[in-house]
Amino acid sequence: MLPDPRFLRQPKHFWANVRTISQQVGYTVRGKGVVKAPSIEQIRGAYTKLNLSTDHLFTGDGTPTKLGNTLLQYFAFRAQVLNDFVEPRLMDADRARTEFQKLKRRLKPTCPLPMNKQKKNKKAPAFFTCIINMIIEANTKGLPCDYDPQKLTTITKHNAPLRTLARRVDGTFPHVINPIAIWEIKEYYHSKTFGSRVADGVYETLLDGMELEELASQEKINVEHLLMVDAHHTWWVKGKPYLCRIIDMLHMGYVNEVLFGFEVIERLPAIVQNWVSTQQNRIQQKR
Repeated sequence: MLPDPRFLRQPKHFWANVRTISQQVGYTVRGKGVVKAPSIEQIRGAYTKLNLSTDHLFTGDGTPTKLGNTLLQYFAFRAQVLNDFVEPRLMDADRARTEFQKLKRRLKPTCPLPMNKQKKNKKAPAFFTCIINMIIEANTKGLPCDYDPQKLTTITKHNAPLRTLARRVDGTFPHVINPIAIWEIKEYYHSKTFGSRVADGVYETLLDGMELEELASQEKINVEHLLMVDAHHTWWVKGKPYLCRIIDMLHMGYVNEVLFGFEVIERLPAIVQNWVSTQQNRIQQKR
């Protein structure tokens, strides 16, 4: 899923309002299991309870200002895309296993197919990660790829380190040094609750995005940043507020694209093909 251009490059205070309203009004419609789009009345009521002004959002007769109108449009968009696009694509373990087995038979991969960290009868291939690895391998045209770097990502200039990211990511293309793209994978098929470990995964991606934003701003170097998440129970049943925060993070520019569940099968091949084109251009320029 790519960001909607209408909501990119919004000022920081726009996102301050998004977070404040979301926290006070809530992210979901109680009893219906869907993401909420706050109304004008709910927003005004929330700011009244917080002793905050709504003059920047609504005129005296309740007409939305330009900022207020953009906020209402964003909340409606966020609810619609999560309810109608994201939720159907989030897979459970059985669906992910089926897609993994189909791809494995068809692609006959040689890339790493790691196991999950579960024990006993839950121990199995990390289905989502394996699906991602297989799709990447099938579309790289033989170019190298680091499926599990185990090292910090470093950007260099004049053959010396320019920036080194604070944490290890789940994959880089083509290398962990000067990558075209990096990605994070968050699959939690066997989680029963939305715990701190899952929440931390969202904030880790935010940290990576902030570092890459600074790199682009100060050094004019862009590294594509991809987030891929799956597990219907964890993210949809237990974690809808965090899905909202992921959509916010996408539109704040901290990730270039987010792929939800089955969307990796629909969208990832085209993404990898773009990486390959960029790398081939790099190789040509060095000759």
